[in-house]
Amino acid sequence: MDGYIPEEWLNAVTEFISVEDIEKIVNASLELRKNAEIYPPRDLVFNALELTALSDVRAVILGQDPYFNEGEAHGLAFSVRQGVKLPPTLKNIFKEYASDLGRSVPESGDLSNWARNGVLLLNAVLTVEAGKPASHAHLNWQHLTDAVIRAVNKKTEPVTFILWGKYAIDKQKLIAPHHNVITSPHPSPLAAYRGFFGSRPFSRSQRPDWNWPEL
Repeated sequence: MDGYIPEEWLNAVTEFISVEDIEKIVNASLELRKNAEIYPPRDLVFNALELTALSDVRAVILGQDPYFNEGEAHGLAFSVRQGVKLPPTLKNIFKEYASDLGRSVPESGDLSNWARNGVLLLNAVLTVEAGKPASHAHLNWQHLTDAVIRAVNKKTEPVTFILWGKYAIDKQKLIAPHHNVITSPHPSPLAAYRGFFGSRPFSRSQRPDWNWPEL
């Protein structure tokens, strides 16, 4: 797995998943790239783990799978590349972020600065075929990303897990009681007004030694 997953993460996740099983998942996704357009690009599949070291994790936001439109996905849950039009769900996240923390609504949807400052933006499935949401759920990426969650869960200092929607909330079973778990409806246009707005996940994640990063 050299060259794919950063060493600190690899050492942590292999307590819960074998290197051989990780290789099977990665190789299956690479095989699909031979005949289809797959997002994010190969070099950004593990971007979330590359930008946020395990030792630096202060908060986790869990998404489901990458954006499936060209130029959007770059390996961070809910994030889009600089200059890309904001998806509706991300617009709602930014509305709550601005309201919750008293900040301006960000203009760019690139969440890399969150990732570089302790926010693990983890999708449960790490690749997707262009135009086909959830098309790579069968590759068992969840076995690896569940191992990532379990590795964060082993941290003794409390981490905030932000779980939006049923899919993410179901992962609560992997999280120990000493961590801070914030759940709400999903920020998508269909669900945001059912309890996402006003849930204040950003301010509730802050602690004396860590404030939610700016964008």
